[in-house]
Amino acid sequence: MSSTELPSVPPTDLAPKAAPVRVADGERLTSVGLPGITLTVRSRRPAREGLPPALYVHGLAGSSQNWSSLMAELDGVVDSEALDLPGFGDSPPPDDGDYSITGHARAVIRYLDASGRGPVHLFGNSLGGAVCTRVAALRPDLVRTLTLVSPALPELRVQRTAVPTALIGMPGVAALFTRLTRQWTAEQRVRGSMALCYGDPSRVTPEAFRYAVEELERRMQLPYFWDAMVRSARGVVNAYTLGGQHSLWRQAERVLAPTLLIYGGRDRLVGFRMAARAARAFRDSRLLALPDAGHVAMMEYPETVAMAFRDLLADTTASGADRADGVAEAAEPVTQGS
Repeated sequence: MSSTELPSVPPTDLAPKAAPVRVADGERLTSVGLPGITLTVRSRRPAREGLPPALYVHGLAGSSQNWSSLMAELDGVVDSEALDLPGFGDSPPPDDGDYSITGHARAVIRYLDASGRGPVHLFGNSLGGAVCTRVAALRPDLVRTLTLVSPALPELRVQRTAVPTALIGMPGVAALFTRLTRQWTAEQRVRGSMALCYGDPSRVTPEAFRYAVEELERRMQLPYFWDAMVRSARGVVNAYTLGGQHSLWRQAERVLAPTLLIYGGRDRLVGFRMAARAARAFRDSRLLALPDAGHVAMMEYPETVAMAFRDLLADTTASGADRADGVAEAAEPVTQGS
């Protein structure tokens, strides 16, 4: 993509300094340098030692803040960390400019390998859901369970309300959109985004709305804001066209981890009809359908999502114990006879 296809942005050294990223009570931000990328990681202090690790991956135009409510709900259940993908949140762009699904998946894998926290309970929303599907298929050793909230898996018939988001990745569209919306305030932009992402935007508290406006104002000052958006949107569209072993649906079939799928009945970006196909594709899956939820169920209904994950965790732990008991029983006669 040539620079002329993107909205004009000031050089990095001339761009206004962005305001600090918000950190909620109980959270902290850490910067982690890895080969080719620097990632910001949002975490909560574990309620106690020995909790299983969890990692959360946000969607397009999102950040690790999208998981704050769910992370708080899972205090005492898992040891939570959420990534800002390269170019989003407080993470700078990747050195190679790769915003493809594979590029983002590589960033997640690099972090897990470097941190030594794997296998983790892996969560993904939208773009992050596609990224996590690829991670789970390519590196099953890094994933204990997989929880996907409205994952951006390929659809043959994309919803009309999702078309503008997909078009952002087309050459020249971002620059045109910027010119057409130049007079929009941050409040107008956030209100439009919430109308698109929430099943019921009235559930957003005034405080949460204010935080979202402040975050958008901060991010729009970053010189790479539109570049990250455009290239990541293009990465999603490109992933939809891949066939063979690189197809996201083919990779979904390869996922071994127990998988929780969460779809909203009022989702305007990922078709609710895709829930049944996803449930068939992931071999060890369960489906939570939330009729009133939109695209970000973990933000609209964090208590419900947390409860579904607790059930998955309990069943997975019990199944693991049963398997371990079976192995022990099978091995016992050999031990006695030796």
